Amino acid sequence: MSETTPAVETAAPHRYTAQLAADIEGRWQDFWDEHGTYEAPNPSGDLAGDPELVAKPKKFIMDMFPYPSGAGIHVGHPLGFIATDVYARHQRMTGHNVLHTLGFDAFGLPAEQYAVQTGTHPRVSTEANIVNMRRQLRRLGLGHDQRRSVETIDPGYYKWTQWIFLQIFNSWYDPEADRARPIGTLVEQFVSGARATPDGRPWAELSAADRADVLGTYRLAYASQAPVNWCPGLGTVLANEEVTADGRSERGNFPVFKANLRQWNMRITAYADRLLNDLDALDWPEAIKLQQRNWIGRSEGARVDFPVGDRKITVFTTRQDTLFGATYMVLAPEHDLVTAAESSGIVPAVWPAGTPDGWTGGHPTPAGAVAAYRKQAASKSDVERQADGKVKTGVFTGAYAVNPVSGEQVPVFIADYVLMGYGTGAIMAVPAHDTRDFTFARAFGLPMRCVVRPSDDRGTDPADWDDAFASYDGEIVNSAGAEISLDGLGVVDAKAKITEWLAAGGVGEGTVNFRLRDWLFSRQRYWGEPFPIVYDEDGVVHALPESMLPVVLPEVDDYSPRTFDPDDADTSPETPLSRNDDWVHVTLDLGEGAGPQRYRRETNTMPNWAGSCWYELRYLDPDNAERLVDPNVEQYWTGPSESRPAGGVDLYVGGAEHAVLHLLYARFWSKVLFDLGHVSSREPFHKLYNQGMIQAFVYRDSRGIAVPAAEVEERDGTYWFEGERVSRLLGKMGKSLKNAVTPDEICAEYGADTLRLYEMAMGPLDVSRPWDTRAVVGQYRLLQRLWRNVVDEESGEVTVVDTEPDEPTLRALHKAIDGVTQDMSNLRFNTAIAKLTELNNYLTKAAGPVSRSVAERLVLLVAPLAPHIAEELWRKLGHDSTVVYATMPVADPAYVQDESVTCVVQIKGKVKARLEVPPAISDQELEALALGDAGVVAALAGAGIRKVIVRAPKLVNIVPA
Repeated sequence: MSETTPAVETAAPHRYTAQLAADIEGRWQDFWDEHGTYEAPNPSGDLAGDPELVAKPKKFIMDMFPYPSGAGIHVGHPLGFIATDVYARHQRMTGHNVLHTLGFDAFGLPAEQYAVQTGTHPRVSTEANIVNMRRQLRRLGLGHDQRRSVETIDPGYYKWTQWIFLQIFNSWYDPEADRARPIGTLVEQFVSGARATPDGRPWAELSAADRADVLGTYRLAYASQAPVNWCPGLGTVLANEEVTADGRSERGNFPVFKANLRQWNMRITAYADRLLNDLDALDWPEAIKLQQRNWIGRSEGARVDFPVGDRKITVFTTRQDTLFGATYMVLAPEHDLVTAAESSGIVPAVWPAGTPDGWTGGHPTPAGAVAAYRKQAASKSDVERQADGKVKTGVFTGAYAVNPVSGEQVPVFIADYVLMGYGTGAIMAVPAHDTRDFTFARAFGLPMRCVVRPSDDRGTDPADWDDAFASYDGEIVNSAGAEISLDGLGVVDAKAKITEWLAAGGVGEGTVNFRLRDWLFSRQRYWGEPFPIVYDEDGVVHALPESMLPVVLPEVDDYSPRTFDPDDADTSPETPLSRNDDWVHVTLDLGEGAGPQRYRRETNTMPNWAGSCWYELRYLDPDNAERLVDPNVEQYWTGPSESRPAGGVDLYVGGAEHAVLHLLYARFWSKVLFDLGHVSSREPFHKLYNQGMIQAFVYRDSRGIAVPAAEVEERDGTYWFEGERVSRLLGKMGKSLKNAVTPDEICAEYGADTLRLYEMAMGPLDVSRPWDTRAVVGQYRLLQRLWRNVVDEESGEVTVVDTEPDEPTLRALHKAIDGVTQDMSNLRFNTAIAKLTELNNYLTKAAGPVSRSVAERLVLLVAPLAPHIAEELWRKLGHDSTVVYATMPVADPAYVQDESVTCVVQIKGKVKARLEVPPAISDQELEALALGDAGVVAALAGAGIRKVIVRAPKLVNIVPA
């Protein structure tokens, strides 16, 4: 057995071993629970009436919501949790009122799929997973305020998720006020005539269904037909992030198709500008801000209408200066104008005379060609459709549009390289100046016209080009018509001139477009929050009154979605909730004056993102049954301040993989609640920190199958499993990769404090790092040496002495205090541990016992990182109170500064002397000392001096004449 194993280390009866660590850790965890050690007080009333609490600085520290996996956690999962715990502990010890807790984002597809496979109800498996995860996290000594912990599956929690949905549903975005307002204010405008209805009829003449349709075009939460990712094999719609690049479901690897289904949406696009602009007020990594800016994708350009018979195709373009070069148009296959029916849309009954064979896709009618191509495109993911180098495909719709600036007839195609997710789902194709359009035009023999003079020697005839000339800098050519000419202008001037002309003619206008699309908010699943929505017999949507919340998720006989032939795109979801007829069809009095009426409930559920959009608010006031959060409590913890102008959580730690979706959705909800006066902060998270990932080696056999990492043998730099050589590659840690190490294993062998120290010492928190179980023992030894510096291993008695430390010890101590304080404040835990190790080693090697004053301050410095051993040593040192709220030591500047600094003296770049000088020496004093040094005088050998460069106190560079 190795000398590092606990069994060998029990010779000394009071030695710090894994067994002793387990005893210490269990006792102190029980103590913290019994005494409510980590319970952070809220203001008791109006903030002005609670001056003592308000005067104390506060910190709200959060981790991203974990999902309670059935496999439990491995050592990679708690990296961020330990980091926030260390930081929270340090903040408590520096006088802050700290709110730090952890809940569970417990709805979602994994639990539902597990239920489908095993027959176990999702609630049963999820609650069991939460119990196990709470146990694992408690063992790590995390200082969470357990009173504040929430679970999204608790009806008492999702009542308020439903309540927020109702606030969003009952709101509209007023562009004049630049904020959300109650929908009633919009109705008032229609009633008074201040705002005209779409068809001009007075509001009083509209039916209930008509009014609902009108309001639906304004509501921030609305239902509409929308192209979605439909996965028949799973029986549900998937979000884009749940679809792989090759167009298959991330879970189950089923094909995913594009389908138009009636879905709930959130009008997040109304907030695009504010979501973009308010990034400047946040303390986030620039890389994350850039991802959000790119996702929002603001671009300035123009809207242009192309007439098609009695209809029109509207495009958005950022290159309106190239309008004369538009020689064809392309619609996304999902575009509203593109249908398979010959009698609707823009698809004619027959091919126009002279249509090239290559444009028809081999179909006798336009409708047949369009229908076939739409089905083909539906089987591809957006990523696949947009891939560079992909062969461009498409079909002619049989229609021609009119280029409004030139009057030319241009053919209209559908092609999968155009998506509904950007602009209007239609483009004017300028093949001479766009690479994708160039490729498509070459494939279909379409004309090209150069309208921006190339800066190279290729000439102005695209027939001679190998690729498009794409540039934002050049002279406009070939762009003169009967009503306007752009020839000779630069791009900027041409844009301005054509935009003005389009607006004057009523065929377009300057506008801003966003890549951001409205948020698809429906899921055809059982395990999610029910919508607080019902439909009357005419199909009109009604919001439930708040008194009817929560709408509790009902029991069903079969909680799996109905699945279909995975390859059959022509199917529609059948949700689990729809099969519970008693729950779906209800008689309710909604308080609208109509009395009890028969209604049908919404049978979709909300996405798993819903509960994580606002959980920081429920942490503040989790037991409030009357309102989302008490305004005074919200203002105290997250309200705006000089250092946080938009408000929000002081520190939010989590993985960079949530850079866009979760963070964007949460920001949207926060802004709506702010606009409606429910919160004082317009942003949910002020400071964001992305921790890295703990990686592990993955070992695979010749078939590419992962083998158990713990059973792999290393032989002379090669790796073997059961007699077969295997490959090794650094990757993720996980059960499926057979390389997971659980915190339970490490805690059993070394103790939780050792695990905490090791994870924080592995490297900078924001950098990924490989796990190495063999290296854990290094931090175990640090704790053993710390223990020996205070406790005698044979007797168990405290060995410190009540004498003052000597000056070298004081210098070592205060340098450590200074360095650790700075490192802790900036989340540099690895360097803080290095400084503690240095101090502890210094004390270990020093002659005689450790001074009590030094030992106590060392224990306090260690406490945030290794709280259990710190509590035990603090108690042994004679203190009755918990170390959690002890005051962190402050460095004495007199001992932090070195007595002397080594100054290097160089002549012609070569070191000629080293001088020990005071740290505060002036440039003039240092120059005089250097020039008077005997070694320097000898090296100069009487030569004159042209220049002396002084960088006090560490460098003097002499340049001889």
